[in-house]
Amino acid sequence: MQASDIEQRGTEQLRPANDPPRPRPSEPAELETALERLSDGAERFRKLSAKARAELLRAVLPRFHELSPIMVELACKARGVEPTSAYAGEDWLSGPGISLRAIRSFAETLEAIARFGAPRVEASAVTPLPHGGLAVTVCPRDHYDRIAFPAWQCDVWIELDDASRLAEEQAAVYRRTESESGIALVLGAGNVGSISVLDVLHQAFGEGRVCLLKMSPANAYLGPLYERAFAPLVERGFLAFAYGGAEVGAFLVGHPAVDALHITGSVDTHDTVVWGPKGEEREERKRTGRPLVTKPITSELGNVTPVLVVPGDYTERELDRVARTVVGMYLDNASFNCVALRTLVTARGWPQRSALLARIARLLEATPTRFAYYPGAVALYDRLLATVEPGLVQRFGERRDGHLPWTFVPGLSPDSDAPLFRIEPFCCILSEVPVDAKDPVEFLELATKFANERLWGTLNASVIVPDRHLRDVALDRAVARAVRDLRYGTVGINLWPAVGYGIGAAPWGGAPGGTLADPQSGLGWGHNALLFSSAVKTVVRAPLMGQPEPPWNAGRRRHALLERALAAHQAEPSPRTVARLAWALVR
Repeated sequence: MQASDIEQRGTEQLRPANDPPRPRPSEPAELETALERLSDGAERFRKLSAKARAELLRAVLPRFHELSPIMVELACKARGVEPTSAYAGEDWLSGPGISLRAIRSFAETLEAIARFGAPRVEASAVTPLPHGGLAVTVCPRDHYDRIAFPAWQCDVWIELDDASRLAEEQAAVYRRTESESGIALVLGAGNVGSISVLDVLHQAFGEGRVCLLKMSPANAYLGPLYERAFAPLVERGFLAFAYGGAEVGAFLVGHPAVDALHITGSVDTHDTVVWGPKGEEREERKRTGRPLVTKPITSELGNVTPVLVVPGDYTERELDRVARTVVGMYLDNASFNCVALRTLVTARGWPQRSALLARIARLLEATPTRFAYYPGAVALYDRLLATVEPGLVQRFGERRDGHLPWTFVPGLSPDSDAPLFRIEPFCCILSEVPVDAKDPVEFLELATKFANERLWGTLNASVIVPDRHLRDVALDRAVARAVRDLRYGTVGINLWPAVGYGIGAAPWGGAPGGTLADPQSGLGWGHNALLFSSAVKTVVRAPLMGQPEPPWNAGRRRHALLERALAAHQAEPSPRTVARLAWALVR
C-alpha cells in the first residue's frame, strides 16, 4: 500500500428500517471458554482421518442448505433490499450458492484423499504452459459443471513442470507425519456471506486447524445461523464463534491460545493488527521489522480492480456486451465487493471509446440507486470525490435516504497521482483511464504496466477482447503475455474474476510476493479446495459473446429463482437439480 492521508474506510454504518438484530458482543469469559474448548478439540481434530473430516462436511451440507432461505432473507434486509425482489439473487449466489459449492468441494477432496492419497485431477485437465509450469483446469470438473457453466473455464497455474508429480504437491498437510494443529482466528468480512465460510473451510480442512470465527459486526446476524449449520463441528470443539467489534478482535489477536490469524478486510485493518495504530510508532515498527504479532498471518485485503478493454473493431452487439459486462462487475452488491470493477482502462485514440463510455452512462442512468449499507461508505465516497476535478464526475441518480448515486469518473490521466489509483473505493465510484497506444498490442503492454505499477492491489484484473480478434497471431500472443504479466492472483478474460472466487477449488488471494510491511491484496492463498501447494495464479475465461450471459451483467433481468436453483444444484448435483436449474434459466 502506498501512503495516503485519506483513511481507507470509516466506521459509521447506515442501517435500513428493517435491519436484522445482531448478537451482543462476546464477553471475555465466553471467549476464554471458547478458546479452552477449541484447545481441547485441536488435538482430536489433528488425529481425525480425512474420511472422518469428509463425513463432518457431508453432515453440514444439508443443514446449511436448509437454513439458506433465512440467511438470504436477513442479508437482504441488512442491505436494504426486498427479499422478494430480483436483487435477492445476489445473496443467493454470493452467500449460500458459493458456500455450498465450497463445502461440497472440500468434502470431495477429503474423500479422494481417503481413497487415493491426494485430490483427483484427470490427466486431460493438465496442460503445459508455454512459459513453464502447468495449467490445471478446475472448472468444469465434471458433466454437471459443463451443464451449469457451459461457457466458462477456470485454470490454476502451478509452478511445476512434470505433470506426473502433480499429486505430490497437493494436500501436503495430509501427508505429514505430524500434521498442522492449533487454533486459527478468522476475522470475518462483513460484505458477502460466503467469505467467512470459505475462510474457515480453508483454515480447517486445508491447513488443519480448529477455528474461532469472529463475525464482522456488519453481518453478525448470520453468525447464529452458521452456528446451527456447522453444528457437527461446533459440538465437537472444532469451531467456535465470537461477536463484537475491534475490542473483541484485539483481545483474540493477542491471546496466547491463538496460533494463526486470517484477516479479510481492509489493508488498514491488517496494518493495525500487525503494526499498531497509525502514527510514528507504526512506521518505526515497519522500518525496523518489529511487528506486534509474530503468529502466522494470511489475509485478503481488497484491490483497485482494473479491466483492460482491448481496442479493436467491435460490432454493435459486442459493444453492448462489453458495457453490460463491465457495468455488471461494478454494480453487483451495490459495488461493495473487493472484486468490483474500480478502474476501466481504454485506449485514448480508439474510435469506439466514446461509444462504449456512452453505453456505460446509459446503463448507469437506467439503474436504480442502492442503499449504501457498508460501514464508512458515505464518508469514503465524499473524501475520494473531493480529490477529483468536479468537471470529470458524472452522477446518476439522487443522493437520499442512505442511497448514493452511481458515480463515473472518465478521463483520468494515467500519469496523475489520483487517490482513486491508490485507495480502494469501497463504494459506488468507477473510474476510466485512457492510455496512449497506437494499436492493440501496444495497448496491452501499456495497460498492463499501468495496472501493475500505478494501481494499488494484486487481487484480480480482467482483459476484454472479442474472440475473433485473437485470430491475429500477434494479438493472441499479446493477450497471453498480458495475462502472464499482470501481477494479480486471478485474471479474467471476458469474465468477471469473481468466478475464480466462487469456484472454491481455485486458490484465491493476492499475487504471491506480498510482505507484512507491504501486503498489497494479502498474504497466502485461501479457498483452494484441491489443496495446491505451488499455485501462482488463477485464470478464468469465457467467450465475449458466450451464452448464457452471466446473471450479474447489467441490463439483464435478474431472477432470484435462478440463483436459488443454482444453490440447490451446488448442494447436491443431480438430474433433478439440473432440470430445476434449466427451468429457472428458461423462466
